[in-house]
Amino acid sequence: MIFKENNKAIYLQIVDKICDDVLLGTYGQGERLPSVREFAASIQVNANTVMRSYEHLSSLGIIYNKRGIGFFVADDACRTITEMRRTSFLENEIPEVFHQLRLLDVTPDALRDMYISYCENLKKTE
Repeated sequence: MIFKENNKAIYLQIVDKICDDVLLGTYGQGERLPSVREFAASIQVNANTVMRSYEHLSSLGIIYNKRGIGFFVADDACRTITEMRRTSFLENEIPEVFHQLRLLDVTPDALRDMYISYCENLKKTE
């Protein structure tokens, strides 16, 4: 795993990666995650960092722990992740995007057309 040189803590970057993997189907509902030590070794970080990530995901209801067996993806993990990310995006990122659109005089019609074009290009590559 390549970590970004930003102000976001490594354990939160790991949380984001695991959430991405859940949304992409790498880890399905009810599926066991790699052990803390296995995962730490695979991404070359301290096991305590991975444990902190797992605990955070557990507190969010995305994974759960079966003592002595490991951590598993919650049944409603995809819905939980999507709702959390949508809320964060709408509250934290969209206001800055709107600010930039206004400063750059990008009209709602132009933005809509760019979004439609983007979605059409995605369909061509799928």
